[in-house]
Amino acid sequence: MPVTVLEAIQKSAAFLAKKNVESPRLQTELLLAHLLKLPRMKLYLNFDRELSVAETDALRELVKRRGLREPLQHIVGATSFCGIEVKVSRQALIPRPETELLAEAGGEFLLELERRLGPAGPGAESLTALDFGTGTGCIAIALALKCRRVKITALDISAEALELAAENAKNNLVHEQIEFRQGNGLKALARGAEPPGSRPATFELIVGNPPYIPTAEIATLEPEVRDFDPRAALDGGSDGLDFYRALAVDAKPHLKAQGKIMLEFGDGQADVISRLFTGENWIVEAIREDYSQRARILVARASGP
Repeated sequence: MPVTVLEAIQKSAAFLAKKNVESPRLQTELLLAHLLKLPRMKLYLNFDRELSVAETDALRELVKRRGLREPLQHIVGATSFCGIEVKVSRQALIPRPETELLAEAGGEFLLELERRLGPAGPGAESLTALDFGTGTGCIAIALALKCRRVKITALDISAEALELAAENAKNNLVHEQIEFRQGNGLKALARGAEPPGSRPATFELIVGNPPYIPTAEIATLEPEVRDFDPRAALDGGSDGLDFYRALAVDAKPHLKAQGKIMLEFGDGQADVISRLFTGENWIVEAIREDYSQRARILVARASGP
């Protein structure tokens, strides 16, 4: 028996609710809008439309996958980040809304530096930024779109993630601004064509969302994260701070004078990360909050040698 759009939404939402999926009605509407290739709000103008047998079967399969806690973003194959569309897969962390605030902070800093440089033109000086652990490339792409004079090095340990990021950069027409480099941490900046003894690559901005989940806590995460995000993008070591310790020690030589580092971190980590950086002679300029007024972003600059 044919079902209408409204009936399909109601039945599917009830199914997802039983599977403990958060916001089951919204999730259903997004899946159906994706299937019908309609903006979600247009579903409300089509509540009485009957779905075909093929559409009903396809929706059932999508809802079944969501009921198994596969992330919505993986099912539809993309997500929105700072108003841009990026493809997602199991090869990289799904971008979180909080990370948009990190990209926005980095973009505003680069724009401020750009204004100081004066008008762009032939031979004009470029800005440089490092996206540490680029994943889908979302931060690098957002920075490149915000500031057309920035040249970005996007670093990740995963070749598969870099392939995805490069595809996203091409889709958003900023691939010429971004160099993708594979490597484990900042050591990757020393390899390549640079002659022995040359100065390390330096940047006006180092930005990143390093893994910050303590190893033992990964098993307690929601299935959408625990079972579908790559473990390497989650696991920050026994206390979640391994990458912050390394960056506090190793990042300073890679920053230009008055350059800044901006890093996202997890709940309850603000104080200890601030101490890590101040202990390595950094000046912590700010700890910024996310949409829930939780401390989320470190902004620091180097001080002294």
